[in-house]
Amino acid sequence: MPAPQRSFVDVAPDSHFPIQNLPFGVFEPRTGGSSRVGVAIGDYVLDLCTLEDRGLFVTPEFQGHRVFGDPALNAFLALGRPAWRKAREIIQYLLNAETAALRDDAAWRAQALIPQADVRMRLPARIGDYTDFYSSYHHANNVGTMLRGAENALMPNWKHLPVGYHGRASSIVVSGANVRRPCGQTKAADAPAPSFGPTKSLDYELETAFLIGPGSALGERIPIDHATDHIFGLVLMNDWSARDVQGWEYQPLGPFLAKNFCTSISPWVVTLEALEPFRRPLPPQDPEPLPYLRAKRDATYDIQLEARLQTAKMNSPYVITRTNFQNLYWSIAQQLAHHAVGGCNLQPGDLLASGTISGPTEESRGCMLELTWRGANPLTLPNGEVRRWLEDGDRLTITGWAQGEGFRVGFGEVTGRIVPA
Repeated sequence: MPAPQRSFVDVAPDSHFPIQNLPFGVFEPRTGGSSRVGVAIGDYVLDLCTLEDRGLFVTPEFQGHRVFGDPALNAFLALGRPAWRKAREIIQYLLNAETAALRDDAAWRAQALIPQADVRMRLPARIGDYTDFYSSYHHANNVGTMLRGAENALMPNWKHLPVGYHGRASSIVVSGANVRRPCGQTKAADAPAPSFGPTKSLDYELETAFLIGPGSALGERIPIDHATDHIFGLVLMNDWSARDVQGWEYQPLGPFLAKNFCTSISPWVVTLEALEPFRRPLPPQDPEPLPYLRAKRDATYDIQLEARLQTAKMNSPYVITRTNFQNLYWSIAQQLAHHAVGGCNLQPGDLLASGTISGPTEESRGCMLELTWRGANPLTLPNGEVRRWLEDGDRLTITGWAQGEGFRVGFGEVTGRIVPA
């Protein structure tokens, strides 16, 4: 077996960003300068503009385009998988411990490798449209049991199609942004009429999401066996939710104000190429999906996911959720194929999210709604504080990684702190 690749950049064994990963993002130096595209390597950002300036991406796959000086990944996403793979090949070669070009050029190295502590991360793409699915069986079953009882937990369509809704793209923010407690209408079960005010049931949802690369034309379907040709990579996502607002408004058209006030995503996009070693067969689905949702070689990924809560009184965060990407019932290929089957046109930079990823155990429940069973079973934290829902001053952080032999392919984190309405 060949030895694993090693970078000349020092990378700790538990770093999320070894040479096997190389996630893409958009950064801005704190000292000033424009936003542009970079790749994470250890504790550094590799500025891809410096590589582009030296002609390293003048290849047929890039079709003469310069894309890494843009303040978003959209132009790069539009080029498709041949360009994505070529960029990864060039970057891995340049960062390899045995490659002298960047390693031995001190001036270029100082220009190209910027400490992550010295940059601000921006949204990785201009997100034109955003869709959130409901693809975890355990999450859907738990929520359905709360609302309708165990015998009617799943709606009749749930195992036949990936259920989803269109969210608000303009309120998607990058990790680190504060989350203002939203206001809306709520109605207590014993109240004669609704009232207005700040939500009392603010929740997180541990999710992942993927960015669309090449899009599709209006009226055009995307066959499931070609779906991943349109998927660049994955980010972590927190779909902040106001459960009391949601409970009053969601019938008959589903989430609206309960979901549109803020959605947080991680800044680094982990490519499908980096996740390939962690690809796993998609478990059998019963009943078998309709033909347009059946892929010859569909898959899921072994990605460990955690949610950590830190209140204003705590010195360090506490893990409240441990789950895995493999707990999704519907694959990302099925989500995409279903999204486009009616002819919906997708565009580079569109974001499609998984929905809350919950597992079969109590600790693998991916939101407060499930962890506290709608507030009936409060969560007691190590310092004695109790939570039914998130409170002002709480910081919720989601992280995730795929564990290799001696390295991790990680996502970093997506974090946000609740501030008063």
